[in-house]
Amino acid sequence: MFTTVEGMYRDGKIELSEMPCDMCEGTFVLVTFLPSDSTDLQTRGIDRAQAADLRQRLATFAEDWESPEMCIYDDYDATQANLQTR
Repeated sequence: MFTTVEGMYRDGKIELSEMPCDMCEGTFVLVTFLPSDSTDLQTRGIDRAQAADLRQRLATFAEDWESPEMCIYDDYDATQANLQTR
């Protein structure tokens, strides 16, 4: 079972926002650095439960969003301008 805990990287160390339960000293971890431009949902009034619910409801669209045909929308404005010049 995986345990996820938020944290912050400062001065070469990871500061955890909470202590994980039932973890033995010396347990191996993986650290993933998130881009600093990620959206802070709490500042937008979305709590963890709401985010999990939203993620679950939007998961049904993931296959369509990630299909190769949808890449045309990655730079919609440039594509639209290109179509108008033809």
